[in-house]
Amino acid sequence: MDGNKFPGLGGCPVNHGGNTSMDKPVTKWWPNALNLDILHQHGARTNPMDTDYNHRDAVKGLDYDAVKEDLKALMTENQDWWPADWGHYGGLMIRLAWHSAGSYRLQDGRGGAGSGNIRFAPLNSWPDNASLDKARRLLWPVKKKYGNALSWADLIILAGNMAYESMGLKTFGFGFGREDIWGPETDVYWGSENEWLAPSENRYDDLDNASTLENPLSAVHMGLIYVNPEGVNGNPDPARTAQHVRETFARMAMNDEETAALTCGGHTVGKAHGGGDHANIGAEPEGCPVHMQGFGWANPAQSDKASDNFTSGIEGAWTKNPTQWDMGYFDYLFGWEWELTKSPAGANQWKPIDMPESEMPRDPSDPTKGQMPMMTDADMAMRVDPIYNEICQKFRADPEYFADTFARAWFKLTHRDMGPKANYYGPDVPSEDLIWQDVVPAGNTDYDVAAVKAKIADSGLTSAELIATAWDSARTFRGSDKRGGANGARIRLAPQKDWVGNEPERLAKVLGILEPIAAETGASVADVIVLAGNVGLEQAIKAGGHSVEVPFTPGRGDATAEQTDADSFSVLEPVADGFRNWQKEAYAVSAEEMMLDRAQLLGLTAAEMTVLVGGLRVLGTNYGDSSYGVFTDNVGALTTDFFVNLTDMAYSWHPLDDGTYELRDRATGDVKWPATSADLVFGSNSILRAYAEVYAQDDNKEKFVRDFVAAWTKVMEADRFDLVA
Repeated sequence: MDGNKFPGLGGCPVNHGGNTSMDKPVTKWWPNALNLDILHQHGARTNPMDTDYNHRDAVKGLDYDAVKEDLKALMTENQDWWPADWGHYGGLMIRLAWHSAGSYRLQDGRGGAGSGNIRFAPLNSWPDNASLDKARRLLWPVKKKYGNALSWADLIILAGNMAYESMGLKTFGFGFGREDIWGPETDVYWGSENEWLAPSENRYDDLDNASTLENPLSAVHMGLIYVNPEGVNGNPDPARTAQHVRETFARMAMNDEETAALTCGGHTVGKAHGGGDHANIGAEPEGCPVHMQGFGWANPAQSDKASDNFTSGIEGAWTKNPTQWDMGYFDYLFGWEWELTKSPAGANQWKPIDMPESEMPRDPSDPTKGQMPMMTDADMAMRVDPIYNEICQKFRADPEYFADTFARAWFKLTHRDMGPKANYYGPDVPSEDLIWQDVVPAGNTDYDVAAVKAKIADSGLTSAELIATAWDSARTFRGSDKRGGANGARIRLAPQKDWVGNEPERLAKVLGILEPIAAETGASVADVIVLAGNVGLEQAIKAGGHSVEVPFTPGRGDATAEQTDADSFSVLEPVADGFRNWQKEAYAVSAEEMMLDRAQLLGLTAAEMTVLVGGLRVLGTNYGDSSYGVFTDNVGALTTDFFVNLTDMAYSWHPLDDGTYELRDRATGDVKWPATSADLVFGSNSILRAYAEVYAQDDNKEKFVRDFVAAWTKVMEADRFDLVA
């Protein structure tokens, strides 16, 4: 028999993925195709948990104290396969927690520690995360013991907290409640580079102006969490590095004091590892051979000595007592003069001039020997930059203030992407409300919903005005960091009330009528805005020949201006909304891609996005009352006309010079309707067309209404964490 019956397949009879394999996705064959993967991730197909599993219920039954005690014990349980520095894993666990949380960025709320994403590519194999796979392996016995109730996401951050506590810091608190994902995130843009640590120029319009870093990115290189520890593009210059540190941390919503506290407090304990030749280090977890079992960055020189461990390539500790929370970082940074040097691995770092061995930290494997300490370029920035220097001197003079400031900044770093405190569980949740938690007071539920609806119906406002206002209020929600949404009615406050996308004149008119209704009835403005959208929708459903009551749950609260960090909320401003067929201006990214991004942040599936767009078009809720995509002669009625006319071959589509399109009657050539690419994509993309055809069918008119109402309600309640068990 022929040993190779299947030419090109190496004799294997299985077509491994064929033309749909991940190494040749649709967009590789057809680069202009719209990739919907962002809306398909993390569905039931990837989640191994039972369909009735509820992580919030599970975490409530966790023995919190036992977990914490086990973690504290783990810190000093030395393992030969990855020996601990000075017999203490605290520094390693803090680095794991830090780097898990440190990928968060404010601009789109993506990244961060809230989902355990550091377990998967690309983060698990970033150069900056070298050997953090060892920390996760050390934590495995704890995860195994406590099972489903303890997520990896919670465990990783809690390990950092317990590390600090075991070394003497009083932490600010901890909230359980993070829920794990089960595969790589396809919704996060980490940069366009195709190589690790590519030159920073790829991310900046002007490298000398740190603010020109490409949005939504915050790290300066592909594969780093923050800045290059060796200096900008690896060139030591602390003053220049300070500007990039400031910009990067600002993009995580950290001010100068928080940034300095995190830098100094993070380097108060632990050490960096670069005692060998980087060229000898093996592949990262995603690139190592199968027998390594995802155990990356193999070091042929590894022994039972902690000094043989390899991580960043920088070598040394920052303090004399790296397993104790103390003021040693400042003693070194400001008590000695520093000069540039190289680590054994060839990395740029700083060393103290003429420091005697007696003042050095002990070798992590041999306490009889001193080991030269070091500072990175980012550390030297704390000394050189006048603003950071002044803050550090304040810390140095008041150790209690430093410890408290760091503890609060650490809590913010590790909890920022969890959203409101309603998502926090456990005995260590701080009672203090912090402005970055986007606090919303509890709302009233004891009012007559029917009476409020009647007043709204008699208000004289149109269905389109009611629906558009409710949508604009709710669409700010982003599941990435659980911020925004209708709860709090922040659409009536600065900066949201003035956003161009909210049509301030129309918004002021509608709020001017709805706010008195709220005051008269005892309902919150937030509830009345959502209820008004429901009233308008029910009117449109009736006009379309159906009768459906849109679900509503009272209890939203109204936030105050004092509870709102206006600068932090500015990043939630929409620059485009495909659901209302609007863009603030022309962008390099297509309107339909921006619509996908908005849909994913809202937590919508591709089918839910489709039904909402088709419905909102015929409801006449386009921005500025434009006619683009309004494929109906019965505007204001919730019908399937958008899909029926989009798929009707009696019409043809024609591009215009301004980038828009016209639908024309094939027989007469008459122009019927104008459209944008965000409309036509539901007919051109094969997946979206499949959904559109479902709603264009004659037998699915009622299904369309039901599906629209369900998707609408999902958006309106996306931020109702108080409703989740």
